[in-house]
Amino acid sequence: MRNLLAVLCLAFAGCAGTIPRPYQVETPKPLPVALDRDFEIRKTGQYFLDPAPKPITGQIDPSVTFERGYRMYGAITALDQHQRFGSYFDFFWHARRTADVRVRLEYRQEKLHALVQAREVHYPHAHGNIKTEFAIVGDDFFDDGRVIAWRASLIVDGRVAAVTRSYLWE
Repeated sequence: MRNLLAVLCLAFAGCAGTIPRPYQVETPKPLPVALDRDFEIRKTGQYFLDPAPKPITGQIDPSVTFERGYRMYGAITALDQHQRFGSYFDFFWHARRTADVRVRLEYRQEKLHALVQAREVHYPHAHGNIKTEFAIVGDDFFDDGRVIAWRASLIVDGRVAAVTRSYLWE
């Protein structure tokens, strides 16, 4: 059973035993764009975990209730819950060939106006279908506000190979 899980982890997630963690990019710089058909971002998932969800029509949709429970699972204390409120982004992407790939999320928050921040995840030997998760939560969310615009890029050899963005990104 363990061998099957290890094979699935390597085949599906492109990981070598550990899941890569996002890190903050101190000074994000623009990169040249050279789109490549071997890399594509297939699907994007966004979720905003509101400290006080408000039903629109009198009741909350069950899928929203499930996502909230999934994100809050294990948060017992008020501090634990505080650290989970904010914006979550899931990017499902595909690499048709093995490459050194960085997934970058550039974003703007409402209280910081035009300041662009970035987070990256590095995959040294990416190949196949991979899911990358980013979370702007806790103090980052409460101090700087909601994410109002974003762009996600797959960076291969120092160039943007695939990109997707929100409607408000310039």
